[in-house]
Amino acid sequence: MKTYFRLLSFAKPIEKFAIPYIIATLFAIIFNTFLFTLLGPLMQALFLGKAVTNIKPDKVTGSLNFLGRFNDYMDAIIAHDKIHALQIICVVIIATVFLSNLFRYFSQRFMEDLRVHTLLNLRKTVFNNVMNLHVGYFNNERKGDIISKVASDVQVVQFTVTNTLQVVFKEPLQLMFFVGVLISISLKLTLFSLLVIPISGFIISKIVKRLKQQATQSHESFAKMIGFLDESLSGIKIIKAFNSTERMKQKFDDENKFYSFLNRKMARRQQLASPVSQTLGVLVVVFILLYGGTLILSGKGDLEAADFVVYLATFSQVMQPIKALTDSFSGIHSGISAGERVLDLIDTKPSLVNQSDAKVLDGFNNVISIQDVSFNYGDKQILKSISFDIEKGKTLALVGPSGGGKSTLMDLIPRFHDPKSGVIKIDGHDYRELTVESIRAQMGTVNQESFLFNDTIFNNIAFAKPDATMEEVVAAAKIANAHDFIENTEDGYQSFVGDRGNKLSGGQKQRVCIARAVLANPPIMLLDEATSALDTESEKLVQDALNNLMKNRTSIVIAHRLSTIQHADKIVVIDKGSVVETGSHSELMTKNGLYKRLIDMQAFND
Repeated sequence: MKTYFRLLSFAKPIEKFAIPYIIATLFAIIFNTFLFTLLGPLMQALFLGKAVTNIKPDKVTGSLNFLGRFNDYMDAIIAHDKIHALQIICVVIIATVFLSNLFRYFSQRFMEDLRVHTLLNLRKTVFNNVMNLHVGYFNNERKGDIISKVASDVQVVQFTVTNTLQVVFKEPLQLMFFVGVLISISLKLTLFSLLVIPISGFIISKIVKRLKQQATQSHESFAKMIGFLDESLSGIKIIKAFNSTERMKQKFDDENKFYSFLNRKMARRQQLASPVSQTLGVLVVVFILLYGGTLILSGKGDLEAADFVVYLATFSQVMQPIKALTDSFSGIHSGISAGERVLDLIDTKPSLVNQSDAKVLDGFNNVISIQDVSFNYGDKQILKSISFDIEKGKTLALVGPSGGGKSTLMDLIPRFHDPKSGVIKIDGHDYRELTVESIRAQMGTVNQESFLFNDTIFNNIAFAKPDATMEEVVAAAKIANAHDFIENTEDGYQSFVGDRGNKLSGGQKQRVCIARAVLANPPIMLLDEATSALDTESEKLVQDALNNLMKNRTSIVIAHRLSTIQHADKIVVIDKGSVVETGSHSELMTKNGLYKRLIDMQAFND
């Protein structure tokens, strides 16, 4: 229940929807109940010869008094003119049905508003929290699992929460009204007939006992399928290149079969609850019919025929709210299971948060200092006591063998992670004393993987500055050597780049990314092997664009081709997580160390 009430909190302000819903539902129930009591006067007018009061006013209280008085009034009319009484009853039936359905429509409308409002708040909270999580979180989580929680699980939760809320209020209230009518007719019959409720509840609780465990497995299996689908679509070229289509289809089919098997088992258990409760109800109705019919036909007891017809009709409706309650009880397990997965994502806290007294960095004026920095991924140490300075206006290059920790170190500079030990300072301010947003505002990034959004070229370039004018975007594209090829596309700057920019070549995507960084105009540029995946011609165009980008800026570069960083002001050589050499190109060449060996190896390969 704790999970349920936690999920219900996303419906706030719930009273905005709940109060109108309660009022509309109450009137719908009143008119619905009143409809069945009209069967007594109807039977009296059509088939019976003497006036009999269905509901005795001296046995009822509160809202049921109205029913008793109405039946007394109808009995008086029936005694004098049955045709006139029948006309009145038909008019009242039409009015009652209309009002009952009108208020039921409004109650469903208010509940739907509550459902949509809950889904809006829940999905917004989940997505906002995902966006706030640190970059390292996504290295350890399957993207498909996150997508499943944001899309599928949230949908399951909102239907379960609001449907249960609807059933918990409406059905017990409707049940109380029906039981009130039954008691007013025959207390003895009612006490016996209501024994079906606890018996039915006990049996159904046994049937749905394992639903929550199966629901959890089902949600996890669905998340695996979504993740597998995402990987397959992203790697479709690799799959086809290695003739692995059939193997991937089989892998997806295996998970799909397991998911379907779980859903089938859950559905069977859920579907069993309704027939059980309905069968028990029919057995009780048959007994009531036999017992009450015998009393009437034999002339024993004080139960009248019209009363008995109302009793049977009303009791037949008693099973509907009981059935709705049992269906809700069997369905809530799936919602709670999905809710726990969603809440687990909401409760995940980012490891990087601004201190309460964090300051805003207004600009970059002097130097970034990396002092004795170490970093681990789990138990594996990646960086060991790294120290060096990055002075304003200078270009610093990070080189070294693959896996040495260059990209990890690059991720520490915009504070995607915090070091395990050591300090990073900018203009003398400890990173931890500054807001993350103000640090990143001073930096622009161009990665090895050229990521573009499925949008227009204009919007991709203007991503860092949404209010940019066309003139500013064109100017940035020209600096990035991108303007000419953009003009040759079908719709120019309004051309769509496709999913992850797949309508553009590698060099074109990279130049659009550079234009995006140019438009942001940060004082510090982070370039992570920005030309490593390009052909020679594209590499020259991109390298020229990068040279334009780095003018009058502080640049930190990870270079694939060492020839491109020979003019860097400082080169830091990193191997196995440690700084092994530092200096300019000419200084490092004279040392005859790792840097010279790397240069010689690359020259030999070229």
